[in-house]
Amino acid sequence: MMIALNILSDAFFAAIAAMGFGAISDPSMRSFKFIAILAALGHACRYSLMTFAGFDIATGSLCGALLIGFGSIWLGKKVYSPMTVLYIPALLPMIPGRFAYNMVFSQIMFLQSMDNVAERTKYMDMFFSNTMVTCTVVFLLAVGATVPMFLFPKRAYSLTRHNR
Repeated sequence: MMIALNILSDAFFAAIAAMGFGAISDPSMRSFKFIAILAALGHACRYSLMTFAGFDIATGSLCGALLIGFGSIWLGKKVYSPMTVLYIPALLPMIPGRFAYNMVFSQIMFLQSMDNVAERTKYMDMFFSNTMVTCTVVFLLAVGATVPMFLFPKRAYSLTRHNR
């Protein structure tokens, strides 16, 4: 019961965040429901894989992004909207903010500790490890969301065309 509650709360907050990110780009009102569904499914997939299956954040993010990408092809037809309108806001809650923050923080601390070699080394190590995680996850999110577009180019193109 507690496991299901954790997954549902993760999915709920991802859906809320995705709708907020979607509002910035002013999609049609009918798109919001599907943005929320995609974000909830993708984030819950990543959360479940990382928490219960022992996956790392990069692999979990790739699987979640693939789910969002394939879902945006399927749901895009129902909303009559391009994939990007659905998958970009749905992916944004999956950006590893803690790692990105720590990347910038360690860079600032590195620059402020130029006199202490031990601290500089510690912050340089933090910077590179956080940068590696952030860049890898963002890259795999982009790959996962766009792979379906390359696998089904006619379907992706036809989402906003009358000749389906």
